[in-house]
Amino acid sequence: MIDIHVSAMNEVTLVEVKGRVDSMNADQLGDALTHEIDAGHTAIVLDLSGVDYMSSAGLRELVAALKRVKRATGDLRLAQPSERVREVLEMAGLDTIFQIFPTQVGAVDSY
Repeated sequence: MIDIHVSAMNEVTLVEVKGRVDSMNADQLGDALTHEIDAGHTAIVLDLSGVDYMSSAGLRELVAALKRVKRATGDLRLAQPSERVREVLEMAGLDTIFQIFPTQVGAVDSY
């Protein structure tokens, strides 16, 4: 079960995720990100501090959302991933594709 909370901070859409992102619920994360991008919100920070596990299905949703938002001349930046999630991102080579920030504020201020 994951909990997704969307809010606005300055001109940035903040998406906070809590729980385990796996093949059973990764599409919920993808749907939430797609909804924001389709609504014209193209400066997105995804706060992963509350995510203790992310499967390859979750990673696929992140990459799909990044491609979608880049087409709309925006960006998806990651904030404070847990140690385990950061390791998964690094193993998949995604730490070179996403801008990853140690704090939510740092990620938001980067826009």
